[in-house]
Amino acid sequence: MMFIKVCFLVAVSSIGFCDEIKSDEGVLVFTKDNFKTGITDNEFVLVEFYAPWCGHCKSLAPEYIKAAKKLADQESAIRLAKVDATEETELAEEHGVKGYPTIKFFRSGSPIEYSGGRTADEIVNWLLKKTGPVAKELISVDDVKGFIDASNVAIIGFFKDTSSSAAKNFLAAANTIDDHPFGITSTDAVFSEYNIDGETVVLFKKFDEGRADLEGEITEKNIKNFVTSQSLPLVIDFNHETAQKIFGGEVKSHLLMFLSQQEGHIDKYLDDAREVAKGFRGQVLFVSINSDEEDHQRILEFFGMRKDEVPAMRLIRLEEDMAKYKPEKPDLSKDNINSFVQDYVDGKLKQHMLSQVLPDDWDKTPVKVLVSSNFDEVAFNKDKDVLVEFYAPWCGHCKQLAPIYDQLGEKFKDSDTIVVAKMDATANELEHTKIMTYPTIKLYAKGDNKVIEYNGERTFEGLSKFLESGGEYGEAVPDESEEEDEDDDLPRKDEL
Repeated sequence: MMFIKVCFLVAVSSIGFCDEIKSDEGVLVFTKDNFKTGITDNEFVLVEFYAPWCGHCKSLAPEYIKAAKKLADQESAIRLAKVDATEETELAEEHGVKGYPTIKFFRSGSPIEYSGGRTADEIVNWLLKKTGPVAKELISVDDVKGFIDASNVAIIGFFKDTSSSAAKNFLAAANTIDDHPFGITSTDAVFSEYNIDGETVVLFKKFDEGRADLEGEITEKNIKNFVTSQSLPLVIDFNHETAQKIFGGEVKSHLLMFLSQQEGHIDKYLDDAREVAKGFRGQVLFVSINSDEEDHQRILEFFGMRKDEVPAMRLIRLEEDMAKYKPEKPDLSKDNINSFVQDYVDGKLKQHMLSQVLPDDWDKTPVKVLVSSNFDEVAFNKDKDVLVEFYAPWCGHCKQLAPIYDQLGEKFKDSDTIVVAKMDATANELEHTKIMTYPTIKLYAKGDNKVIEYNGERTFEGLSKFLESGGEYGEAVPDESEEEDEDDDLPRKDEL
């Protein structure tokens, strides 16, 4: 630990003393006693409100320290700080902390929400954009080389006339992209060094081809699309740091390759996958997922896969109606990957729906067991009200509901007009029904088969009233937003 002495006077007592702001590996440690001083004494401060037990905070910690060091090496006035929100509860409440990590940037004491990435480069680039010009002026060849070497991705605009319309479009695009540094040059020697003839934009990267030149007209939209598609590796590894880039990016179609690093799959398959990915850049994002990671087992379950099926691949489209696709042949040969992705792009693939085998005794217990194959026959029986719980085996709320739901089934087991049923929604999927949170309870009403979602208390009495009232008691508000769902903090089916 290092100590930065911050001295101030306490007016009420006229006694001078020093408060100490600790620095943990270059990151200031703020508390309620020194927070105001730390903010007012530094023009630019990025503050992370964290919880020691938070997995995302633990993943961010080393990158946060690296970012602080990079800024210190650049002799930047920007400081990074952190607050243990579980200890400093008053500070957390004062600054509206509702989740971890919450990161805020203070500029001359005024806070704004941090919207950058979670790697050291992304943090530094975001901060430099917020405190300086959107594109750094590069005068010499050495300036450019140093600028390129400093980041994994760097974008440079080559314009002999920096006031041209193309240059203005470049600066406008740079102003909207915080994850990567932008530079601009008009120096003849730089143009010659990088073989540039005329106006253009070049993206330099420390992976894949190393360099990409913008093709087509230099418009703000084209530049943004160019940076989006070229700034990611041809095959991007899925982890905590890249998840937001993958699932929050412009490309919504993803080829997911499940590989075991321990079994040598990375070395065996990735080179061929990169070659194929070149032909689909901007259309399909290629993602590798290390199946050895314990955190990734839920992703396998989401696709109804077992670990012994690895290596394997799936395609997913992350639009409003999410769709998944499974190849006919499981091998990850270059030709098979290319054929699978091309068929998807050409619209030749049919969605893959998960389904369990129907148990022989599915209707022998008071709570009937539904799978994809018998769902419609049971749920859309016009002579009966059918209550269905869509659950996940690992869901804690579902486990708590189980004995209550069994009691409900027992109550109505002899009814000629009411059926109580359940379906494992992690292993069975329906084209007409998308389940986003667990448990979800729906009533399929007799007669018109109207679907009524339950939003009442999950008690035996509440569920009984819901059934006996034909779905009027406890009915969910139509088109209720997900943000208001009481289980919105639970794992969602669309969260990989």
